Parts: sequence; structure tokens; C-alpha cells
Amino acid sequence: MYISFNNTPAQGDPDEPTPGDEAEHAAERRPRGIRTVSSTVITLGIVSMLTDISSESVSAILPLYITGVLGLSTIAFGVLDGLYQGVSAFVRIAAGYASDRSDQPKWIAFIGYGLSAIARVGLLFATGFGALTAVITADRIGKGIRTAPRDSLITAASRPEALGTSFGVHRTLDNIGAAIGPLLAFFILLLIPDGYETIFAASLAFAVIGVAILGFFVPNTRRADAAAEARARQPRKKFDWGVVLRGPMRRVLAGAGILGLLTIGDGFVYLVLQSRSDFAAQWFPLLYVGTNVVFLACAIPMGRLADRVGRARVFVFGHVGLLAAYVVAALPVADIAATLLCLAFLGAFYAATDGVLAALAAQMTTPETRGTGIAAAQTVVAVSRLIAASGFGVLWFTLGREQSMYVVAGLLLVAVVVVAVLFRPFLSSTRGVAA
Repeated sequence: MYISFNNTPAQGDPDEPTPGDEAEHAAERRPRGIRTVSSTVITLGIVSMLTDISSESVSAILPLYITGVLGLSTIAFGVLDGLYQGVSAFVRIAAGYASDRSDQPKWIAFIGYGLSAIARVGLLFATGFGALTAVITADRIGKGIRTAPRDSLITAASRPEALGTSFGVHRTLDNIGAAIGPLLAFFILLLIPDGYETIFAASLAFAVIGVAILGFFVPNTRRADAAAEARARQPRKKFDWGVVLRGPMRRVLAGAGILGLLTIGDGFVYLVLQSRSDFAAQWFPLLYVGTNVVFLACAIPMGRLADRVGRARVFVFGHVGLLAAYVVAALPVADIAATLLCLAFLGAFYAATDGVLAALAAQMTTPETRGTGIAAAQTVVAVSRLIAASGFGVLWFTLGREQSMYVVAGLLLVAVVVVAVLFRPFLSSTRGVAA
């Protein structure tokens, strides 16, 4: 089902357009904006919204919980944040491959959402580095399992010309949850200054509700191309890994990996802002709220822009926002305006890259390899961000917070230029595809 409002003229109607008029007025009849989005995308967005309330309420307090309550070092936080960013990489491609081969994307995603919900139980009992490592690993493996099949469902339920918009709508709903989660943590800590266990319990409740909605209300949408039934009756072909690992996808994977190596976790940026301004700990979750509100506001416009001017183009230049956030965070300016500007740049970066990368990877692959292609791109990003977070923890410990931010910002500037050259065949096309 699509949310759309098209009228089809009756046969023999004198006002029915001729073939020439058909081409001339196609753009006028095509539904625009959110009206092109399938109800399946909306429901998946609600599932993601609830899951993000669950996960972001926890991630918003983890930096302070780890370094303040548990008293661990920035190196330990870097390791845990790296796991949070990247451990999902170890299962993403396998989950995407399983989704493609079984043609059961909903139930592969269901397993991932369910595992993350179970991991929330462990947060109620984890009090040390080892226990937190186990819980974070289980939670992020669940994320790795669910992400590519979910994005494959979005792609299968969307019109190709509106794919960026569909991902933008989904990411908007997702980030409503990402904004509510830190707000929930903030109000709990405001009422209960040491209410970390209360946050963990609320996180578990929202995760369970999200899994239930996925199981009962999301259809198991399969590949929706014209030849799907014919292929189903034919002997299964050997999986074409060449589509995923060669040609245009090779450039996408390389570019995403290069930029991911310079994408440190948000927690580090927020710790720099918090140490510079020295605001009270209970206000810390609001930094996540600020970033996610901007992400929420920009996700659909960025998706539509990517559909119009090219997904590769928006993805590359979105990293300029990340570069600006690093520079603003490192500047010795203890001012609320500088903090808000940093959060705005971070939110714009995520809006221009998160769903856009998935849409770009889907565009570069075939329907049979779509889930694996999306998973491959997300795996490269996850692994590179794991390395980035772990490495930045050591860099902070060695050079200090501001100096470390300047080093990463300088390297990111070089990386943006390199990837722009690498993506030149995509950037020359408004659709973002190499000729």
C-alpha cells in the first residue's frame, strides 16, 4: 500500500492524455514527497522509533556512566564505544545474505530486534567492564542482524525514484525516538539523580513493544520486481558476489570505509563539550537530544535532495558537517551558541549520510543482492568506526582532548577530498550512478 492520491482516467475519456502528453506530464502526475511512501515504511519507522527510544536512552548516559559512575578511563570508554559503534559489523553481511537467500527479510530483522531486547535485561545487572562488554556486544549484534533486512524491506516497499525519500521518512521516525530517548533519560535523572537502573528498565519496556509491533504488523515484503515470480520458479542461481564486491560498489565501500575511519563516536564529542562548559551531569543527555532533533528536521529534506542531485554527492558533502562539528568542539569557546552549532552540524551530518548510504548501496546492487550490498556498506562503516573510536580513546589519553580533535579534523578534511575524487563517476550524474 502506498500513501498516494493519483486519479486514473477512464478508458475512452476524451481528456485522457495521448502518449506524447504522457511523457510531457509524467512529472506532474507522479506523487511527490511523503505521499510516495509505503505504509510498510511508516510501520517500520514506528518500530525503529520505539527501538531508538530504548537504545538512545541508554547511550545518552553511557559516557558519564562509564567514566563517572564506574570510574573507567577514556581508553576503556573508547573500547566500549568502539564496540557500540562497530561490533555489529561481524554479522551484518551474514544477515543481509541470509535475508537475500531466504527471501524472509522480516523474520531475519525480527531475530535482530529480539536479541537487542534481550540484551536490555543484562543492563539491569551489568556493573563492570566485562559485563558491560558482553551486554553491548549482544545488543549491537542484534542491531547488525536487523539493519540490512529492515532496509531491504524499505527498498522492496518503495518506488525506485523515491527511495531516498523513503529512507528519509524512515530515518525521521527513527530519530523521533532518538530524540525522545535522551529526553526520557534526562527527566529520569532529574527526578532520580542516580536512577540509571530505572533508565535501563524503561529501555527494556520500549524494546519489547517495538519487537511486538514488528512481529504482528509489518508484512514480510519480498523483492517487488516484475520478474520475481519467474525467478522463483527457476533453479536458484549462484549468488553473484561480484555485484557487491566489484564495479561501482567497490568505490562505495572504499569511500565509506575511508570516511568511517575519521568518524569518532558522538560520546567523545559530547565529553569534550561537557568538559569545556562544565555543565551538570544530568544535562548531558540533552546533547543527544539536540543532535537528534536536527537529524529529525533534516532527514526527509536530505533524502529528497539525494534523490534529486545524487546520493553519492550528498553523502560526501555531508561529511563537511562532521568536519565543522569537530572544529567547533575543539575551539576554546565555552558558549552555549558554540555548543548548539556543534550539535546542528552533527545532526546535519547524520541526516546526509545515514539513510543516504543505504539508498546508494541499494541503487548499486541487484534485487537479489540488495540486502547483502546494504549490509556490506554498513559493515565497512561499522568496522571503520570501531577502529576510529578505539583509536581516538588512545589519542585523547596521549595528546589531550582539543589536540586530538584538531588532528582528526585535519585528517577528515583530506579524506573528504580523496573520497570526492574516488566518487567522481557518481558525482557527475544526478542519480549518483557511474556511467
